[in-house]
Amino acid sequence: MKQRVLKPEPLTAAAFAPFGDVISSAAAQQKRDINYGNTVRFHDLAKLDLTAREGRPIVSIFRSTPVPRPIEIKIMERHPLSSQAFYPLSGRPYMVVVAPKGDFNPDNIRAFLAAQDQGVNYHAGTWHHYSLALDSVSDFLVIDRYAPDDNCDEVAVENTRIDY
Repeated sequence: MKQRVLKPEPLTAAAFAPFGDVISSAAAQQKRDINYGNTVRFHDLAKLDLTAREGRPIVSIFRSTPVPRPIEIKIMERHPLSSQAFYPLSGRPYMVVVAPKGDFNPDNIRAFLAAQDQGVNYHAGTWHHYSLALDSVSDFLVIDRYAPDDNCDEVAVENTRIDY
C-alpha cells in the first residue's frame, strides 16, 4: 500500500469548521469589556457538548510527550457522545490531526499546525489523533465529558505520516 503523506496546513477557523472550533482570541465573534474595563472577555469560543447520557463536564490537564519525526499516524479516535476541547498551556505549537465524522476513511485525514495560542474543540464524533506535542513535553487544558459509559472509539491507521 502506498504511503499517505500529510502536509500540515495552518489552523484557521474556516479550515477547521467541519471538525470543530478553533479556540483563540482571534477567532472570537464577540468581545466584551468586563471587570470595570480592566478585562476583555473573548466570549463563547467553542460549542461544548458534554451532557449526553448523564455526562458532566470535567477539566483536566494532559501532558503529552513528542513522538519522533516524521510523525507516524497509527491510531485515530472519536467521542460519539461529546465534544472534547484542548488548549495549550506550555506556549508551544502542536499538531492537530482530524478526519470527518461518520465512517472512518484514512484518505480524509487532515493535519493542522496549531500555534501556541490556539486551542481546538473537536465536535462530537469527529475523528482525531491524540495530542501531538512537537518539540518538548507540553501540557494541555482539556474540557471533556465524564460519565460511566464508554465514549471512545478507536481505529488503527496504516501507511500515514506527517512530514513536518
